[in-house]
Amino acid sequence: MELHRKGSRAPMSGNEQWFTGTIRMEPIIGAEPPGRPGSAMVTFQPGARTNWHTHPLGQLLIVTEGRGRAQTEGGPVVELLPGDVVWFPAGERHWHGAAPDAAMTHIAVQSAQDGRMVDWEGPVSDADYLTAPNSSNS
Repeated sequence: MELHRKGSRAPMSGNEQWFTGTIRMEPIIGAEPPGRPGSAMVTFQPGARTNWHTHPLGQLLIVTEGRGRAQTEGGPVVELLPGDVVWFPAGERHWHGAAPDAAMTHIAVQSAQDGRMVDWEGPVSDADYLTAPNSSNS
């Protein structure tokens, strides 16, 4: 068993190559092989977001606080609220982050395939990010 007490691991800032704006990531778990899961609690300040990216085995988001946005390639921008759960299937190109005027925190869970959990791409344009969200969460 491996136990990590709350606050026992230092948070880190989001890498500027993969994020726009201010992001704080708190590690939850990064299992050693043969385990695959990795997870973090990620807080996006207003206007902050990921770049476009995919996950070889998919990604689960659980929104815990605030208000955010997400989009899959070719789909509408959707609003994210506390309690929302989002699943991005393996290989689905997407981005997620805070609303322009509100912070958002989510727990992100993904699994490694051949040691890789994410494939990063380019930034989300301001035009895409600022598109009015579909608040139906569908």
